[in-house]
Amino acid sequence: MPSADKLTIETPEQTSLEFPLAGIGSRFLAVAIDLLLQTAALIVLGIVAGLIAYEGLLKDMGKQWVIAILLFVFFLVQLGYFAFFEAAWNGQTPGKRWTDLRVMRDSGQPISVQDAILRNLLRIVDSLPSLYAAGIVTILISRQNKRIGDYVAGTVVVHEKPLQGAASVWATSAAQPLAAGHLPILTVEELHLVETFLERRGSFEPGVRWSMAHQIAQRLGERWSVPPEARPDAEKFLEALAEQRRNTARFR
Repeated sequence: MPSADKLTIETPEQTSLEFPLAGIGSRFLAVAIDLLLQTAALIVLGIVAGLIAYEGLLKDMGKQWVIAILLFVFFLVQLGYFAFFEAAWNGQTPGKRWTDLRVMRDSGQPISVQDAILRNLLRIVDSLPSLYAAGIVTILISRQNKRIGDYVAGTVVVHEKPLQGAASVWATSAAQPLAAGHLPILTVEELHLVETFLERRGSFEPGVRWSMAHQIAQRLGERWSVPPEARPDAEKFLEALAEQRRNTARFR
């Protein structure tokens, strides 16, 4: 049964990916960072608006138009900030990137521009009556820590696992080669799983690619009693398994 604090996604490769769900604390910290940056941007805009008014650059424009332009710019900074960064940075704002959070679709796919816009338009509702009260209540009663905007857009906020571990594994290109005699002979189903991953790995994001390789290697390693020290590089381990299975099949 899926854990209440994790998002579990079953992939076509017959394995699952687990992403820790972001709670109120980490999301509040990310929002606080973003609000500080927004405040700084609004201060800069205020200074610019003051200089424009002082120099009389918009003296030919009616007062109502000036107010309308300032309100529009304020709206863009308040809501467009989140939508812009989440669309451009694949589900992250500066605050989310600082706290290792990411917005993704319920299916595990990256969010689209439409998703980013929709979930952030609902911030107006989530912030009612003040201080994101509605959003906090919704997160507390949701199994996947969703605010109203997440429900409408079909998104969820997760903790993104740091990739230092992945980098260290990929950096082991000089790792000792696996001894062919100690490799298990995969079943047809296991070979299909491994080869499907190897064929599609180039299309995965680095974090997803490393996570899937690690999970498949761990699953097969435990099944065939291959200790972790014999498979330090998950992808090389899977490549060796597939190669041995294909070579063995040629002589049968």
